[in-house]
Amino acid sequence: MTGASQLARATPLLAVDAVVLDTETTGLDPKEARIVQIGAIGLRGGLLQEAERFETLVDPGVPVPPGATAIHGIGQADLAGAPRFAEIAGKLQAFIGQRVVIGHNIGFDLAVLKREHERAGLVWTPPHVLDTRILGQLAAPRLAAHSLETLAAWLDVEVSGRHTAMGDARVTADIFVRLVPHLRERNIRTLAEAEAACAGLTEVFDAQYRAGWELPVRREGEAISEQALARIDAYPYRHRIRDVMSSPPIRVPGSMPLREALAVLVERKVSSIFVGEPDATDVAEHGILTERDILRALAAHGAAALDRPVADFATPRLESVFDDAYLYRAIGRMARLRIRHLAVSDETGRLVGALSQRDLLRLRADDAVALGDEIDSAGTVNELAAAWARLPVVARGLVAEGVDGRDVAGVISRELCALTRRAAVIAEIRMEEAGRGAPPVDYALLVLGSGGRGESLLAADQDNAIVYADPAPADAAAVDDWFATFGGHVADILHASGVPYCKGGVMARNAEWRASASDWRRRIAGWVRRSRPQDLLNVDIFFDLRPVYGNARMARDLWTYAYDQGRQSADFAKLLAEAAGTFHPPLTFFGGLRTENGRIDLKKGGLFTIVANARLLSIRHHVLERSTKARLQGLAALGIGSAPDLERLIGTHALLLQLMLDQQIADVDAGEPPSNRVDPGRLSRARVEELKRALSSLGTIDHMVRDLMFA
Repeated sequence: MTGASQLARATPLLAVDAVVLDTETTGLDPKEARIVQIGAIGLRGGLLQEAERFETLVDPGVPVPPGATAIHGIGQADLAGAPRFAEIAGKLQAFIGQRVVIGHNIGFDLAVLKREHERAGLVWTPPHVLDTRILGQLAAPRLAAHSLETLAAWLDVEVSGRHTAMGDARVTADIFVRLVPHLRERNIRTLAEAEAACAGLTEVFDAQYRAGWELPVRREGEAISEQALARIDAYPYRHRIRDVMSSPPIRVPGSMPLREALAVLVERKVSSIFVGEPDATDVAEHGILTERDILRALAAHGAAALDRPVADFATPRLESVFDDAYLYRAIGRMARLRIRHLAVSDETGRLVGALSQRDLLRLRADDAVALGDEIDSAGTVNELAAAWARLPVVARGLVAEGVDGRDVAGVISRELCALTRRAAVIAEIRMEEAGRGAPPVDYALLVLGSGGRGESLLAADQDNAIVYADPAPADAAAVDDWFATFGGHVADILHASGVPYCKGGVMARNAEWRASASDWRRRIAGWVRRSRPQDLLNVDIFFDLRPVYGNARMARDLWTYAYDQGRQSADFAKLLAEAAGTFHPPLTFFGGLRTENGRIDLKKGGLFTIVANARLLSIRHHVLERSTKARLQGLAALGIGSAPDLERLIGTHALLLQLMLDQQIADVDAGEPPSNRVDPGRLSRARVEELKRALSSLGTIDHMVRDLMFA
């Protein structure tokens, strides 16, 4: 049977590709039982595939006991002419492929299948499995029992065809699909987390082991290999589109004769030009004319085409990417759309450059670089979850290639923003389907916090907000209600896709994180006038905002307004510093690392204070940057503070991000939810000493920041 070597263990249960399987046998002793019937049904992206079925009777080669026939109804006469197991084993293997096998009390089926393979002289490779009996106990530990019937009744699943292989497989599939939301409520979201949680039910496995069943858990040392993405071309993840794009963009008016446009291509040695009016600035106001467009025009119209305006032959709609996106996003976009040219825009939608396949000739669109475009093209929550699940695999590959943790965080953040943007698209569709219509006014969806700064890691949760255009006073309540519902959809979609709800409530579904542009300005002005640090909880992350969907200019205007207001008040900076709290390095009296349950929280123990203080100093001195590194470099460029001190902070920030990322990758592999807590036992002695020196150097950060606030 096929193993699970290519499965990504970070795949959400919501989006799993699986086969739900059941067998009927000649008895209940797995050492002696022979299979008489196999039924299996497919799940794709977590959705039941009714047409994808495998069902067969099997000649066991031994008489079927009357007691077994009384249960499943299959007698000796029914098996006349049925194939032997050796004849159908290959077909079953092909049907399962690399997918997870799900069953109820699947350990029994595994034991019987293993022995059937051995009797037939076939190689047996245990598949990757999940047991709904065990998952049910995890989801509802207080149920009196976790039999198929009990779980079906609890989950309101209709039971039919009981004690037939296909009937039981169908019921088990429905149970699994309905268990997923309950498991998510208990922080069991991925295959790895399900494995780890199941492994904790030792009393269940003891009973199954004594009964001779195969244990439906991954044995120690049987780590799922993901080497297909373990070594990847790191170049597209290290460099941004602005590093290789052609800029400034070459534009011609739509009225220009094709002959003259061709001369421009030849003279400038480019393969495409943008078509737009002289005063056009946005990507949406341009088309594109490529070499192929000219060839098609000449083939269709001959030399006469050269005297016609380029607008007749240009492609009116541009595909574009942002200039600060990493190159892998452009590669994935070109590969999916099968195009050779992309426009490049800044965050406000202004056309700033061009990118062609020639620019990317040395790069390849493999599975890893397709990640971003899978998110952009996802049409359902399940597809979003499946795409998001690949992120830990890509992160692991990048770390293995020696990519700096900050660059990996930049990739994760870019995909978090893309995921949020796609969630907005799906949420708008839900609003339309519910009869709520299109957005009542223009708006922008914002990502705040680490995602906005480009510093998210694998433990990211949601931080988002909405700004919308000022409605007419009479419509204000209805407009806000529309965005409240919309924000709820966005939060639910992100949560289901693998980005949990924000524990602090920083989500656009909550009233304090959505408002009209004018109301946001009033809020910001109110923040600056506050007199107590506790009034500013979570306010600081607003200054990290990054627009991901909608009117980016509205968002940028709000961001610069916030900075303008913040720089005018020294008291505001002081309150932000007080809200951040006094920092004490997590070191013991003798300079050792202070741990709790064997781990050290490097977010609370260092990262937070660097991020918060870099932010408040950037507000105070009007350094319009988002990332912590850029903010500290901006201060140095203004001559504020000691350059070596600021570089030391930048280095410590990078170290903490790297250590947290490495630990999170290890946690995901182990089936543990990623967190900010690092196990020092994983680190080399040299790395531990480096960490202790870095944390010790932060002991004076409060004094340094107080001095720099008034530099």
